[in-house]
Amino acid sequence: MGCDQGCGLLTAAVIGAVVALLGGALIPLGNYFIEKTIKKECVIENGTISYENWVVPGSAVYRQFWIFNVENPSAVLENGSRPILKQKGPYTYRMRYLPKQNITENPDSTISYFLPNIALFDPDLSVGSENDTFTIVNLAVVTAPVLYPNSLMQALLNVWIKASKSLLLQNRTVKELLWGYEDPFLKRIPFPIPKTVGIFLPYNETLDGLYTVYNGKDDISKTALIHSYKNKSTLSFWEGPCDMVNGTDGASFPPFVKRDEVLYFFSSDICRSIYGEYDSDQVLKGISLYRFIVPPGAFASPLVNPDNVCFCLRNDITKNCTLAGALDISTCKEGKPVAITLPHFLYASEEIKEGVEGMHPNKQEHMTYLDIEPTTGFTLQFAKRLQINLIVRPAPKITALQKVEEPFMFPVLWLNETAVINDEKAEFFRTKVTNKINLLHLLEAVLLIFGAVIFLGFLATYLICRAQKVK
Repeated sequence: MGCDQGCGLLTAAVIGAVVALLGGALIPLGNYFIEKTIKKECVIENGTISYENWVVPGSAVYRQFWIFNVENPSAVLENGSRPILKQKGPYTYRMRYLPKQNITENPDSTISYFLPNIALFDPDLSVGSENDTFTIVNLAVVTAPVLYPNSLMQALLNVWIKASKSLLLQNRTVKELLWGYEDPFLKRIPFPIPKTVGIFLPYNETLDGLYTVYNGKDDISKTALIHSYKNKSTLSFWEGPCDMVNGTDGASFPPFVKRDEVLYFFSSDICRSIYGEYDSDQVLKGISLYRFIVPPGAFASPLVNPDNVCFCLRNDITKNCTLAGALDISTCKEGKPVAITLPHFLYASEEIKEGVEGMHPNKQEHMTYLDIEPTTGFTLQFAKRLQINLIVRPAPKITALQKVEEPFMFPVLWLNETAVINDEKAEFFRTKVTNKINLLHLLEAVLLIFGAVIFLGFLATYLICRAQKVK
């Protein structure tokens, strides 16, 4: 083997090694530039990509309602039979399409805002109109004896209930049930109390907040984490750590999300913070995501998850806190007997399901999940699913409730609040974020592999030729 040939092979091997080293060097260097760019653009500050998508949601948010109709009203009213329920839905409303209001950038690296509450009915995405009528539990009749437990007061309530011909069940339209109606029984009460009731009364044209969150400027790991809600870091509804406002509002999380993280987010609908755990990798419109789901442990009995003991308020529904799957939120609903579960009592103990018939829990249809782009922490798809139930308790002084022997949960409706990043925003996201990151990682891999192949190939050739020359 001549010198020129040997030198050429060694030179090519050295070039391959240099290319491979360059590819290897690009990994920490590229990661540094990615981290630097993300830290700049994920800060919630006017002029950043994050801010632009933070002020107005990057995709339409819809809230779908499935309402439970009582199929055997006569048997329930006359014999005290278990209600047989059948859901109908969805009745769909567009939500969260207005920009955040009263946005204020604070000197302590936080930003404050209100979320405007608005619901616009979408008939094209619904099975019927807002005037569809359902046979449901009577909200006012069930609530009144809980708010007024005194025997003499309940005797008076019974007079007004009977005079208004109100019963345990009533017929109401979708619009009345959700957004409010004037109740005939409450109209008879001579005291100055609200005469209208509804599951989400008041809602439209109200504001949720004040939220104050970290903007991430001083510490990127705090981006979007809630500093306070209504100027407090606690809720005054629960005890101990359960009362803390933890996590974000769910729309985004601090960047560089890891699979082994536990992500907390606060929901004013259920008056608490809750958490998600990694479930699986997903791909949405060419964007790789991590799916986090709310696990069974979030609603487990304190016997299974001791952290939940401070959410346990009453003993009659959860049997001294030994049952799972229900959260009594009456303390944050002005004493009204409202309990939150997952739809169709998913993950709930069998005893909780015994009060009614017609529940068919299905994990895929009824679980809550968030699909998060891990580098930026943005939530690009989510489904928040909850069931609203009224706790019906015996009230011997009230004729309409005399057939009720044991406390039980009466499902009223379940909702699915969902959003998926639209095509325009997805293209923007791919162009500004994921395509650049993927291109850099591809370049790193190509240089590393190409350089290694050249180095090993030419080095092997040189060694073979040299061995042949020696022979």
